[in-house]
Amino acid sequence: MGYFDAASSAPLHPVARQALQASLDEGWADPARLYREGRRARLLLDAAREAAAEAVGCRPDELTFTPSGTRAVHTGVAGVLAGRRRIGRHLIVSAVEHSSVLHAADAHEADGGSVTQVAVDRGGAVGAGAYARALRADTALACLQSANHEVGTEQPVAEVAAACQEAGVPLLVDAAQSLGWGPVEGAWSVLAGSAHKWGGPSGVGLLVVRKGVRFAAQGPADERESGRAAGFENIPAIVAAAASLRAVRAEAAQEAVRLRELTERIRARVPELVPDVEVVGDPERRLPGIVTFSCLYVDGEALLHELDRAGFSVSSGSSCTSSTLTPSHVLRAMGVLSEGNVRVSLPFGTAAEDVERFLEVLPVAVTAVREKLGAPVPERAVRGEDVLVVDSLGKRCPIPVIELAKVIGDVPVGGLVRVLSDDEAARLDIPAWCEMRGQEYVGEEPAEKGTVYSVRRIV
Repeated sequence: MGYFDAASSAPLHPVARQALQASLDEGWADPARLYREGRRARLLLDAAREAAAEAVGCRPDELTFTPSGTRAVHTGVAGVLAGRRRIGRHLIVSAVEHSSVLHAADAHEADGGSVTQVAVDRGGAVGAGAYARALRADTALACLQSANHEVGTEQPVAEVAAACQEAGVPLLVDAAQSLGWGPVEGAWSVLAGSAHKWGGPSGVGLLVVRKGVRFAAQGPADERESGRAAGFENIPAIVAAAASLRAVRAEAAQEAVRLRELTERIRARVPELVPDVEVVGDPERRLPGIVTFSCLYVDGEALLHELDRAGFSVSSGSSCTSSTLTPSHVLRAMGVLSEGNVRVSLPFGTAAEDVERFLEVLPVAVTAVREKLGAPVPERAVRGEDVLVVDSLGKRCPIPVIELAKVIGDVPVGGLVRVLSDDEAARLDIPAWCEMRGQEYVGEEPAEKGTVYSVRRIV
């Protein structure tokens, strides 16, 4: 099986499939009714809540099932901010949070609240000290993912939670990527998860709000799920989600060792097999099944298509694969190369033979894409004594970097290449190219059209 995109959605676990099919016959009635069918549905719902709460490490009455992980995040953020409105309207998030958290932060800011975004290092991790310094007297909520969805970097949740607890600020943890591997450590206050990330069915999320956290559910009142998730519960899916969470947890310790060995193999061998590659993310503190790398001079969308044709499904944070033509906010915050980005996220049970076959296919795919793109000579280049100007207006990634690479040898050591580009990815990829190739990135300045990026030849 060449499905290597489990971080987006994991294949349905066999236990989830069995539980789903079994509960379709028993869990269809209204669990709020007192007749036999309703009582039977209520028993299934209560049992699923207890199983999920045990896996998370919370009380059953602290856990709410929601229609999705995104809904859990939005409900959690809005509910805590509303419940602590008298404290203040300041929200803290990291620069690499999932888009659901960042969208909630944008909505809060649009409504008059204030947001502080904590930066990350080049490995994608925040510093606990940076979160502590961001806390203010009017901070209502802080948010931090347990592990990053694009590069797999684990965050120092326990340390950040301790700082927040000392300041009396609740911490919301987006644990979507990590819950299948184990409970989230630390004194967190609110937690969100999504079943399809651990092999449960899609359409089930969970929201945990610890006792003592001020929380005011937003929207019209509803008697379902403690008023925090309106609408009729999808009991068969909820039962399958809880059953699969218990199942993957039982396998997690052994599977983590195996998948970590496979991702280490990818991390080590990709730079050996493919020239001009940057492996991104923290090399040590990361989830077992995720490895991400970026390839110079490669169009991300074209590379994904080549790999798909070869039988492998992977994801990418490259701007070339997005509808907005802007780099992934995670890669941008990390300051790493975005072009030709590939995220490999291995599902439970991935065979070593499939990884070996991927490592055989990848160099061929990258070479094919690079050959299709070529290394075009700039259409318009103006030579100066020590300066070369490359006009890349209207050209998308990775063409500006390809043109830079082709002409850097045409200026003497100490000379400048000035790249004119209107592609947002150039702001990230040109400095990353300089770091990879030992050249000096001088800086950027606005031009009449686009931006000029200056690079000094060092070698």
